[in-house]
Amino acid sequence: MKAWRVHENGEPREVMRLEEVPDPEPGPGELLVAVRAANINFPDALLCRGHYQVRPPLPFTPGVELCGEVLRAGEGAGVAPGTRVMAQPGVPDGAFAERVVVPAAGVLPAPAALDDAEAAALHIGYQTGWFGLHRRARLQAGETLLVHAAAGGVGSAAVQLGKAAGARVIGVTGGAAKAEAARELGCDVVVDRTVQDIAEAVKEATGGRGADVVYDPVGGEAYAKSVKCIAFEGRIVIVGFASGTIPKPGLNHALVKNYSVLGLHWGLYNTHDPAAVRACHEELARLAGEGAVRPLVSERVPMEGAADAVQRVADGTTTGRVVVTP
Repeated sequence: MKAWRVHENGEPREVMRLEEVPDPEPGPGELLVAVRAANINFPDALLCRGHYQVRPPLPFTPGVELCGEVLRAGEGAGVAPGTRVMAQPGVPDGAFAERVVVPAAGVLPAPAALDDAEAAALHIGYQTGWFGLHRRARLQAGETLLVHAAAGGVGSAAVQLGKAAGARVIGVTGGAAKAEAARELGCDVVVDRTVQDIAEAVKEATGGRGADVVYDPVGGEAYAKSVKCIAFEGRIVIVGFASGTIPKPGLNHALVKNYSVLGLHWGLYNTHDPAAVRACHEELARLAGEGAVRPLVSERVPMEGAADAVQRVADGTTTGRVVVTP
């Protein structure tokens, strides 16, 4: 079968190679899955660069989430062949392959309301958004939610989940095309950071109050602007650092302005509260069935285009989700 392999760390376009590799075999409690769609995430680029918190042995196959069809079940796996599932394969044998083995205990049913590419994009980004907004920030209907990188894969999920929760959503984007995408996603106010000052625009849009909740997958300057327009008892959810710069919060500022800085590492819920992850999936499937959320899939690229697509996601030039369709 074909699979993308990384033999040395570097930029995705330079180090990902499409190779012929042996078909994997499921062991006890495992499933052999035919990959129908594999969503590209920013961590895929970090894995290629060797900058992710987990550094798999070389060579490895990137790709951390997929939608696929069960081909064969190992002993005790308990999932019938032909079942359409969402899964998170673990590196070194990730999703950018024609077939992959995954633990049966971790698969989730793919929502019938979504096609393969949309289902592949529903898991990590939307779970992160749901836990960030509801478990960590306790977002309430009627509050103002500020989402950075609102037209990106992570941000677009937060926009839709914020609207589904009854919040007023302000989306920050970079450039006219991404601003238009944010409007189409449902943002009540769109701030183009290339021509507007974020803090001033948010204050103007909220009558000087500021944002009750900030969803920040960017870090750097985005965080610096956020603390200038956070509301009384506001909550800033730290999701990641796509800018490459990790902020150094001024705790004295958090004290005098009375706001909270909340970290979110969604992957820990798989270890500490897996039941909550499954409950969240059920809620996301319900919202998808109602049409309240639907992943913004801007591109569906063939297997041969995966390395270039991962590079473009890493460079921040894409909108929504880019999905590899083997």
